[in-house]
Formats: sequence, C-alpha cells, structure tokens
Amino acid sequence: MNHKKIKFIVGSLLIVGAIGYLISASISSTSQYFFTVEELAAQKVSFEGEGLKIKGNVVNGSIQRDPNDSLKVRFSIEENKSHLNVVYQGITPDMFLDGGEVVVEGTLDSTGLFHANVLMTSCPSKYEAEKEAGKMHPGEIPLNGGSKGMDLNKTAPPVKTTI
Repeated sequence: MNHKKIKFIVGSLLIVGAIGYLISASISSTSQYFFTVEELAAQKVSFEGEGLKIKGNVVNGSIQRDPNDSLKVRFSIEENKSHLNVVYQGITPDMFLDGGEVVVEGTLDSTGLFHANVLMTSCPSKYEAEKEAGKMHPGEIPLNGGSKGMDLNKTAPPVKTTI
C-alpha cells in the first residue's frame, strides 16, 4: 500500500473511534434505571448515586411542604407494601395529590432518601371516561361547536381597525 492509503485508513479509524467513544459516553451518562417502588425495594444491588426513575403512588397524608421554602416538598411513594421517601425541590404539578400516581427522577442517597429533580404526575383514568362521554379534559380549551372543534366557515371575519 502506498503512503496516502495508510494515512487515510488511520485517519478514518481515529474518526470512527472518536465517534464511537462519544456515543458510548453520552449514553452511559444519560441512561437511567426505571423501577416501580416495589422493584427497587426488591433489588439486592445498591443504586446509590445512580440516575433512577421511580414510579409509585403518593402515600395519603405524607405531603409536607417546607414553611421556609415553598418549593421544597417531602413525601412518600408506595406500591403494595414497599415505600420510598422523596424530597423534591421545584414547582409541583397541579395533579400532585395524595394517592396520585407519580414518576420521580433523581438519585438515591446512602440513607435511602430519594432526591428528585423531576416530578411528573399521570392523569387519572377517569378523565378518559369523561372525555368519551363528551366532558372536557383539564387544560383543554373549549372551542365553538363543543369538543369537535371550531367550524372555520361559521366564524365572523376579523374586525379592521384604523389608526
């Protein structure tokens, strides 16, 4: 082989290797384990400091807001007989209520306390039944003509204003 082909092959291998390294490093740094509370409690491995996503139901009466910091909230989530204490710093969703289903993302510390940086709630299934019955879902904007949408042919033309 001549000198130019060797340089091309070595350069290509370096570029492909660098791209492969960047892909593997970004996947490992952003990957998270997803567990329910019961699955996490059953694990024999310590996930301390690892990125976790946990799903469970908020324990009734466990929501405690910090009187000095309105954005800090402590609560417990459970599934069957397993529970996990969570602390979250941020704005809580409107559907964050006792008994509601939540998914939290964050890390577990050495004491077993979960430090969540993301708190998501899921809409109760009752909204699906209400939507099928013609009722509105929370956050839905009512349109002319009900939930079917606005009839653009029946709307009035915009009013012109002159200055």
